[in-house]
Amino acid sequence: MGQVSLFIIAMVIIVVVFVLLISRLEAKRHGTSTKEEFVGICASAVETASQKEARKQKALAMFVEQARSTLRGASGQASSGYKELSNAEIRKALGVSSRTAVRYLDELEKEGKVEQVGKIGHSVTYRLK
Repeated sequence: MGQVSLFIIAMVIIVVVFVLLISRLEAKRHGTSTKEEFVGICASAVETASQKEARKQKALAMFVEQARSTLRGASGQASSGYKELSNAEIRKALGVSSRTAVRYLDELEKEGKVEQVGKIGHSVTYRLK
């Protein structure tokens, strides 16, 4: 257990040193301070994470909207089962790559919000859990 902790601490230190070195190089290149560049790098990372979360929420909203429209058929009668959405539908709606769409869907699945139907290939779809 002690070796694992030391390894993790060493990796964190390496990452922090790497970010500081990059911020110093960027500061030199742009004529700004290292602190401004470091803050910029951190702000960029937060913005990227925020965009990712917004896209995941948009994908989840697609499932919820599908569920609502499926539950109320054209005649107003409730129907059973949720319509499944494919990776391609999510990818197109979010404007991301196929792999990114799969990562978002995998995360939503791990969070227990959607479930995968099918195992591999084009037969894989997802539905609201």
